[in-house]
Amino acid sequence: MVSKQPDVMGFSPKDATWLGITLSPSASKRISQLSGDGQSILLTVKSSGCTGYAYVLKQISEPDEDTLKFESNGSTIYVSLSAMPFVDGTEVDYVREGLNQNFVYRNPNVKSECGCGESFGI
Repeated sequence: MVSKQPDVMGFSPKDATWLGITLSPSASKRISQLSGDGQSILLTVKSSGCTGYAYVLKQISEPDEDTLKFESNGSTIYVSLSAMPFVDGTEVDYVREGLNQNFVYRNPNVKSECGCGESFGI
């Protein structure tokens, strides 16, 4: 008896059509402030919390080949290719809540969030 493997198609994030990431005007302003001194901002995700993943924004000196560039409201944000399936279509906002200011992610892919808001599930 001969077993035949079904055809398997590979998925290449660079070749995919993405909705992208958008920045609100306040997020765009804050990203521009954080991008000073030749730094750029990278959005990625990490395994974390009780529901699976957490957003990570970090400064990078130069984007590598495994990032996508998105421009919104006059600012540029880079997104790691590995994070795109988790964050595609997300709007990033920067809001003030009392004395605190932080980034808020409006992600249409999220199926669940932990009670404290630190992690999300897809």
